[in-house]
Amino acid sequence: MLTRSLILGSKALLAALVLVLVWVAYLDAVISSTFDRKRYALPATVYARSLELFEGAQVSSAQLVAELEGIGYRRVDQLFRPGQFRLAGTQLELFTRDFKFPDQLVEGARHTIKLRQNRVVELTRDADAIDLLRLEPMVIGGVYPKHGEDRILVQLSEVPRTLTEGLLAIEDQQFQTHKGFSLTGIVRAFSTNLQSGRVVAGGSTITQQLVKNYYLTPDRTLIRKVRELFMSVLLEWHAEKDEILEGYLNEIYLGQEGPRAIHGFALGALHYFDTPITQLGLHQQALLVGMVKGPSLYNPRRNPDRARERRNLVLGVWAEQGVISQEQAAIARLMPLDLQRQHATKQRFPAYLELVRRQLRLEYRDEDLSTLGLRIFTAFDPSLQEALQESTRRGLASVGGGDDALESASVVTRVDSGEVVALTGGRRVSQAGFNRALDARRPAGSLFKPAVYLLALEQSERFSLASVLDDAPLSYTLPNGDVWAPENFDKTYRGEVLLYQALIQSLNLPAVKLGLELGADRVKQTLQRLGISSYIPEVAALPLGVGEYAPIDLAAMYQTIAAGGFRTPLRTIRAIVDSQGQPLRRYPLSYERTVERTSMHLLHYALLGVMVEGTGARLQSLLPDDLVTAAKSGTSDDGRDSWFAGFSGDLLTVTWVGFDDNRSTNLTGTLGAGQIWARFMGSQAQRSVAYRMPESISLAWIDERSGLRTGKGCEHARRIPFKAGSEPAARTDCRSSSRPVRDWLDKLLGG
Repeated sequence: MLTRSLILGSKALLAALVLVLVWVAYLDAVISSTFDRKRYALPATVYARSLELFEGAQVSSAQLVAELEGIGYRRVDQLFRPGQFRLAGTQLELFTRDFKFPDQLVEGARHTIKLRQNRVVELTRDADAIDLLRLEPMVIGGVYPKHGEDRILVQLSEVPRTLTEGLLAIEDQQFQTHKGFSLTGIVRAFSTNLQSGRVVAGGSTITQQLVKNYYLTPDRTLIRKVRELFMSVLLEWHAEKDEILEGYLNEIYLGQEGPRAIHGFALGALHYFDTPITQLGLHQQALLVGMVKGPSLYNPRRNPDRARERRNLVLGVWAEQGVISQEQAAIARLMPLDLQRQHATKQRFPAYLELVRRQLRLEYRDEDLSTLGLRIFTAFDPSLQEALQESTRRGLASVGGGDDALESASVVTRVDSGEVVALTGGRRVSQAGFNRALDARRPAGSLFKPAVYLLALEQSERFSLASVLDDAPLSYTLPNGDVWAPENFDKTYRGEVLLYQALIQSLNLPAVKLGLELGADRVKQTLQRLGISSYIPEVAALPLGVGEYAPIDLAAMYQTIAAGGFRTPLRTIRAIVDSQGQPLRRYPLSYERTVERTSMHLLHYALLGVMVEGTGARLQSLLPDDLVTAAKSGTSDDGRDSWFAGFSGDLLTVTWVGFDDNRSTNLTGTLGAGQIWARFMGSQAQRSVAYRMPESISLAWIDERSGLRTGKGCEHARRIPFKAGSEPAARTDCRSSSRPVRDWLDKLLGG
């Protein structure tokens, strides 16, 4: 009987042993197959453009200070480490930080920038003259995994010796000799748990903490602790000590910023001090190491006294263990917490980041974006964004009558590249949510009229800017038998008007009649050539913007117009590099001419007229006297949508104002969206529209009432550009007359 019991017991023991071995083999497979991948699972980081300074660059000291503070530099009286600047009159001194751009690693150094009349007149690096200074770009956001973890990958060789040795002195003094666990630590923890009657202490080594963070739940149970122990031994078997320590340095949790979890010492250094990990002071290193024990308990922003006490305790241990000297510890204890002013460096511009994400998803999976540690360099301009947000706030305040439900969205591009440099998706610019710049699909109103007139001007044998159009009532029978009778905005009719007059005054009836004559299908094709890629209905009302279009769609259209007929895909991303800094993809400028030059030149003439004598003329008071712009206003039926699109020589801006519930705003394009547009362009546009006449263009004097040729100096005479050979043949009875003052003015203007 005893023998039978022994046999059964042996079999049970053997079965249990087999199960344990299978379980250990499973744990081993988990460790060996996932450790490397887990160590390098990193979210993507999105950067703004880098501000480039050179002799002659236009920038004020206030702009430079704002730029530096935006990327985390501190204003000091005396420079002594990277990340600091000093302003003395018109001279700015700064100590730049190391930064790896897509094309090169730029090491930090002392620079001096001398300004005169808001222009850079001298640049030096370590007292030597230089041609160019590139400031590091601002981090504007990231693409995080669903759990919200964020970290910056750092190699062990990049971490200060005092931080790594100091971490081991506090968290795991036997790290270099144990095999994954500390027997004395386990005994100590067991005694503590026994006294408390529950699991309250773990006695974990750094290896065990890393295993817990990588693979296990935070539950304090005996089964989980046993699993942690086995996996720690297996990890020590598979990985070198330096690999484990490097993984821990990148994994450790150091706090929270809203839904974003701060992991790793490299990100912790930037989050709390805005300083790269390589340039942390001893007092800062000790503060981070002290937070490992309890990131919430020792959070220096919420509990500064407790954090300082913990930091000083860590410094004392470091001195006792020989990590630093007693003198170094004494000096570090006297230092302030030295925290950077708290600001949400991440996700401050959610509308723009959403556009970046959508462009990224055309080429990358969401999993890649949240795990591969990509570094994404964009064209985003923080100074233009801040100005756009301020213009939106002031513009809505001036037209909204205190109604907080009135919304707005704007898209800003650079005319020469098609890069989207600023974007607002609503009046609450810092809040994520419905992005009206990308998703508010509304009728385009009169913003489509330039496409109709462009199509006509391409047929120079039939149409010119002086062609006579009919501004009279219209009744049109629709395919379903209904009768459509469009009206002008002011409900009046002017009879015969010239083509350029109809455009600058945004008259509906001439545009509709011209569209019917040319054909809705050809108007649609012209809109597509200009860059509209969304659905366009082929209907009689197409010249009045019927359909559904987002501000980004209209920006693509007007980008082609502003670029003189070159269609350039709107883009945000300039370059993408991997977590090691190796280039993965560049996005060079690409363009295609879709409108011939002379027709676009004639359209520009009319759009310039909009701002001088048309619907946009009343906005001139918000623009500098020497800034020449071209634009078009737009209003949908019953004033539900207010649009304004226009460009200078360097910037294009499209703005929409309306209510989400589609009720009337009682605003025209000029009195609504135009107020935001003009405030922004008036403060940020640097160059006027360059109106250079092609060789195939000729100038002729035209009677503004009849469109006939007339003489210079005659009543109602106006000089208008034509495609050579398309000038009117018929003339008025008036011939050129001498008017000395008018002749002198015409000569001054190149007439």
